[in-house]
Amino acid sequence: MMTRRWSTFILLSLVILAVAGIGWAGSDIFQRFVIDMLVKLVVVLGLAVFVGNSGVFSFGHASFAALGAYSAAWFTLPVAAKKIFLPQLPAFALSTQVGLPTGAAIGVAFASLVGLLIGVIIVQLSGLGASIATVAWLAIVTTVLANTDAYTRGTSSLVGLPLATGIGAALISALLALFVAFLFKTSRYGLMLQASREDEVAAKATGISVRAVRLWAFVLSAALVALGGILQGHFRGVLTVSQFYFEFTYLTLAMLVIGGIRSLSGAVIGTFLVAGCAEMLRIVSGGFEFAGLMVPALPGLREIGLALMMLIVLLARPRGIMGSREFTWSVKTG
Repeated sequence: MMTRRWSTFILLSLVILAVAGIGWAGSDIFQRFVIDMLVKLVVVLGLAVFVGNSGVFSFGHASFAALGAYSAAWFTLPVAAKKIFLPQLPAFALSTQVGLPTGAAIGVAFASLVGLLIGVIIVQLSGLGASIATVAWLAIVTTVLANTDAYTRGTSSLVGLPLATGIGAALISALLALFVAFLFKTSRYGLMLQASREDEVAAKATGISVRAVRLWAFVLSAALVALGGILQGHFRGVLTVSQFYFEFTYLTLAMLVIGGIRSLSGAVIGTFLVAGCAEMLRIVSGGFEFAGLMVPALPGLREIGLALMMLIVLLARPRGIMGSREFTWSVKTG
């Protein structure tokens, strides 16, 4: 008999499946929008694993999306393209091409290892200090990638990635990210991390190793965000260092904050809501005709609109739309 504990996962899975199904039945343009939204959901759920459970804001997780995307591309990019764009890659990478699943595994593993190394430093801090450290980490990674021509083409675009992220791959990845985030949140480690979020001193007094549980949450979060970055690269077919910087960070954090940082249901709802509003604002900002009047292009409308949306939601509901609540159902036992 299914228990209430799993009802949140089941209901959110059905929501994601419904959205993917609508996208599958829609036009090519709408399908691309749904794929991009599901990819963003993977990233937001990854953020929720660390930010939601620890209460520590991270502004640097976009770095793991970049690291995962580029390290996967070293192996998924066709050999002929690598010899043109990245001829200085190590011989074993230059002569090897693998599919998206294998490339994603490589990228996630690399980003997780880096997340473990930098996480050891970041978890020594807490609150604002930890958040500032993640910003510094993002700046370091972006600068290094932008100046490593041999591995990333620097500030130029790395083109030719296989367009392997279809709606099926995006759906499976979103469900996998939801499953991992749900399992961690409801596990003893997730509960210990949530206890430290509410009262760090009390959590330490009860024997919880706060730094250890934060570290493993940080690594797991980095892995999921890296998966999102890999999917995005193989959805667009192009990688640039700038696509994983402040705009990426702002958009994904807005999705999490508006939905509700402490709620997986909020992460899903916030992602879909913000993605839909952002797409409408993008279309409107390009200019349109209404009642015979031509409304000119409005550059920056998308960013301003999302900022106002975040302000309105936070004024009305400081903890986001869902707060700490989850979608669930009551199960009666006889």
